[in-house]
Amino acid sequence: MIPHEIARTRLTEHSVELHLRLDPTLFWFQGHFAVQSLLPGVAQLDWVMHYARQLLVPDARFHKIINVKFQAPLLPDNEVCLTLTWLPARDTLSFSYQRLRGEERLPASSGKIRLCQ
Repeated sequence: MIPHEIARTRLTEHSVELHLRLDPTLFWFQGHFAVQSLLPGVAQLDWVMHYARQLLVPDARFHKIINVKFQAPLLPDNEVCLTLTWLPARDTLSFSYQRLRGEERLPASSGKIRLCQ
């Protein structure tokens, strides 16, 4: 249920960037709209938490969504950049997904999640 990871870059001690490919065979695309499959928001949030625990805050637990904005759909075969930034003083995880089109980055979604440890 996790996307194909192409690359991973540590930006700072509390920030990481992941280059991902959204394989059309991912479970999340099955049945999520017959005309055009798209990645559900719940999948995006699941991946945010997965990578945050793996790379930034191993013992973190989800507390609540502070805000989230879905600007454009993520589609099968899209390549995306997921940026995660942990703000320990606020117990807040910021995230953004951007669709990659050549050198261009197009906003797809972003938000902040409060974590507890």
